[in-house]
Amino acid sequence: MTGLQRVVAVVALLGSLVVVWRFDRSRSRWGHRLRSRFVLGVPWGSAVAIGFVLAVYLFLQGGYWHWFRPVTLPYSAWSYFTPLGVAVAGLAHAGPGHLVGNLTSAAVLLPLAEYAFGHFPRERGSQSFSSWRTSPLLRAFVLFPAGVLFVALLTALFSWGPVIGFSGVVFAAAGFALVRYPIAAVVAVLGREVVSLIYRSLLDPVVQQEATSRFVRPGWAGIAVQGHALGLFLGAAAGVLVLYRMGSDERPSALRLWLGTVLAGMSLGLWALWWIRGGDTYVLFRAVGLAFVVAVALLVVAPVVASERPLLGRFGDDLTRRQVATVAFLFPLLVMSLIAVPVNLNVVEETGLPDDGQQVEVRDYTVGYAENVPDRMINVVDVSLFGETTEIRTSGVVVVSEQRNIWSREISPGQLAHSGRASVVVGGPGWREVVVATREGWSVTGGPTVYQVRLGKDGEPQRLAFESDPARADVVLAGHNVSLASRDGEFYVRLSKNGSVVERVSIPEAGESVMAGDVTFVRDGRSLIAEVDDTRVTVARKEQYD
Repeated sequence: MTGLQRVVAVVALLGSLVVVWRFDRSRSRWGHRLRSRFVLGVPWGSAVAIGFVLAVYLFLQGGYWHWFRPVTLPYSAWSYFTPLGVAVAGLAHAGPGHLVGNLTSAAVLLPLAEYAFGHFPRERGSQSFSSWRTSPLLRAFVLFPAGVLFVALLTALFSWGPVIGFSGVVFAAAGFALVRYPIAAVVAVLGREVVSLIYRSLLDPVVQQEATSRFVRPGWAGIAVQGHALGLFLGAAAGVLVLYRMGSDERPSALRLWLGTVLAGMSLGLWALWWIRGGDTYVLFRAVGLAFVVAVALLVVAPVVASERPLLGRFGDDLTRRQVATVAFLFPLLVMSLIAVPVNLNVVEETGLPDDGQQVEVRDYTVGYAENVPDRMINVVDVSLFGETTEIRTSGVVVVSEQRNIWSREISPGQLAHSGRASVVVGGPGWREVVVATREGWSVTGGPTVYQVRLGKDGEPQRLAFESDPARADVVLAGHNVSLASRDGEFYVRLSKNGSVVERVSIPEAGESVMAGDVTFVRDGRSLIAEVDDTRVTVARKEQYD
């Protein structure tokens, strides 16, 4: 049935295109335009670049064998001292959703940028094959893909923090196309959703889902906005340079370019300025993000439409409006790059993990659990601004590699508390290993949760990695306070009086009971019930995970 629905979708799409093509009187003009810009009318450079990105995911990251769980940690741009990560970060991806999202965007934006670049030279006085730079084949199969790879490298070099993904190039393609074809660029940006829908329709023609609870952080949290802005500025700068070199008078109007940049920036999520406040708390500056996109659009417009007239008339003949506009446009690019240098010179010197030998070692990786430690991925440079700070503390499963300058909180306490089990993939070229984290805990009545975290390589015995502090229930029995504690991997129930523990017993197995002084503790399924005379009260419940 699903196969038939795929056929119906393909026939409907292709049939509609054929009918429209037959009735479109300008179809010959479309073909002529494509052949005048592309060899055989095909954007070969975009296809080569997209194929290269896909190959990185499939073979370098291991996505061919583990489509949903590729190796990502060594392929992020953690530091200038990890050249492999910097070299690959602009091409690698965090997972299939990340990959497909970027490639569908690239599929519509890269060809438009390649169209503006052209396989055939358009500079005045130039001819095809007169030099290696004017060779259509080299421009199609070498120069344009090389430019894409170069932009990917630049976005990794000058982004703030451990970025990963092709989105910097996608934004660069958008910026390059906007300078030349602002309206077409907006149409291409909107076309991403169409391409994505076609892909999902063919992949999963029928989707059936049930209502479930999941641990999900905000969709905008984790977006590398600075890397996206960097890519947009790089692409726009390249577009402005091409316009200047061509001496073209066919520049877009200020209104079209401004409107196109605003619409593209909004649709691509450039407005999502966010920050983390520690733990699983994030803050989104939506209004500031709106103002940011508008300001970026103005900066992009300025060098394209500014004239060569003197800025101050006869008193400023040496300084033109275009020069001032160009400097204003390049200034944010320079600032972002200068800030990136000290951030990316970061070196991991302290792991922040407890020195108790309970971590899991996988070659040069150390995987452990920590509570309330400085987040060394964010706290690289101490900055406090507008009530926000980089002095963030975090908790959860942390992965450290001093050799690769990696420090990353991979699994949050909230995620582990929700699912009870999570895993992290470590590895490098040609190898991968999965480390599994599990949690077991008891939620006391009127109090917090006492829990244990265990870590181990997938398929191997786990070791105790963390035990939380004791948790006291909001219950008083026979004049004693009741609390739960974890010690040496075992849960205990304790009776205390005047701050001193007077009795401690292990929590019984399901269906059994145990005495502690005058109190009987009964295990009824997931509930721990205390009985004193005719009093019966639940003091704790074992955590249940989704």
